[in-house]
Amino acid sequence: MAVLVTGGAGYIGSHMVLVLLQAGHEVVVLDNLSNASQESLRRVEELAGRSLVFVEGDIRDRRCLDALFAEHAISDALHFAGLKAVGESVVEPLRYYENNVAGTLTLCQAMAAAGVHRLVFSSSATVYGDGHPMPIHEQLPTGRPTNPYGKSKLMVEEVLRDLASADERWSIALLRYFNPVGAHASGRIGEDPKGMPNNLVPFIAQVAVGWREALAVFGDDFPTSDGTGVRDYIHVMDLVEGHLAAMQVLASRPGVGTWNLGTGRGYSVLEMVRAFERVSGCQVPYRVVARREGDVAECWADPSLALRELGWKAERGLDEMLADAWRWQRANPRGYSD
Repeated sequence: MAVLVTGGAGYIGSHMVLVLLQAGHEVVVLDNLSNASQESLRRVEELAGRSLVFVEGDIRDRRCLDALFAEHAISDALHFAGLKAVGESVVEPLRYYENNVAGTLTLCQAMAAAGVHRLVFSSSATVYGDGHPMPIHEQLPTGRPTNPYGKSKLMVEEVLRDLASADERWSIALLRYFNPVGAHASGRIGEDPKGMPNNLVPFIAQVAVGWREALAVFGDDFPTSDGTGVRDYIHVMDLVEGHLAAMQVLASRPGVGTWNLGTGRGYSVLEMVRAFERVSGCQVPYRVVARREGDVAECWADPSLALRELGWKAERGLDEMLADAWRWQRANPRGYSD
């Protein structure tokens, strides 16, 4: 049996594939390469010393999915294929709903037809919306997310809950994670956004390596200690290890489980800039620009439920996150296109 990883050539997906291979699983990757490079998978195979199966295709393509499930014996699906930029989602909402919501519906239909009922879904802390006291825990009600990206994740969560309620064969993990950063310690795989980065750390790293002139800090008038947004940053390797733990729990747990994957500590944008400068020894010039629509002031996790029920917690600290991100960027100044 094999594990299907949708979006497996992307940032988080490629690290997930590596961990799965190293844990002894057979892996099938489905990716349309819209925001990823197949080079990441070649490097994953090199690091793991094992091969994987790659299928270039889209989760919205039912014929492609049916052929994949017919050809490969799949036991579990880990679903990372989705658009993820908050600001972009405000500008292109239909694109986000089509890909993230309709794509997941098609995937689930194909899984059900193939008799595959275990799914780990890559959700987001944005489903909590704004206005909650920190830290955020899973018993808080979901809110009205401030952007279409978050709304699409919440819609999918509701779909998956209804699916599991209607059919007891389904075992589903909803993993609400916070802000993945860093890279594999080898520096061989990491985050390689196409175009202008939407996430903070790759933007900082591209400035430090000389690719970008200055970091854009989106707003310095939030109600936080220094006026910049506060987020819970989690090392990508900790994150994918959380997915592996959830997948293992699903093997004996029907229904839906919901877990935060975060560190329980928030850092502001300017704190991240100073920490990166300390770790890298490079200056990171920045300029303050207008807030992005849909951004909240602060967001960090209470991850204690994942510790109790999954036996998982984040182990890597901020310096390790940023050192690994810098190692990746320094070795691959232009990402996988180098």
